[in-house]
Amino acid sequence: MAAVHEGGCLCGAIRYRVTGEPIRAQVCHCKFCQRRTGTAFAIVVAFKQEQIDLSGTTLADFEHRSDESNRWLRCHFCSRCGTTVSITGQRDSTIRMISAGTFDDPNWFKVDRHIWTRSALHWMTYPPGVETYEKAFLK
Repeated sequence: MAAVHEGGCLCGAIRYRVTGEPIRAQVCHCKFCQRRTGTAFAIVVAFKQEQIDLSGTTLADFEHRSDESNRWLRCHFCSRCGTTVSITGQRDSTIRMISAGTFDDPNWFKVDRHIWTRSALHWMTYPPGVETYEKAFLK
């Protein structure tokens, strides 16, 4: 049986369940992620859309266009508490990235790469054995 992991927003109005293994788990150091999280980086865990079951109130969306590729990213957040629960992107809309901190237990996945490291804060150090990319990982 495939593993199941659950999570949701801060206020509990949005809940989700993911089934199976993620496609990837990555840390993004781009300026957009720094601003949208209000911190040094974002950690996202990517799944195929069909692996995710969302419940609760409807997610609100914010669309951002990359100043480098001009492709859109849509942040899906709780309209009550503002938690960004997930992100979808124009590059592959079959994938939904779950904000790692929204999992009830965020200790189950392993980060496999850091992207947009050219924007990382000067004090950032990377764990040994984790892939790093100056820009986005596009494979």
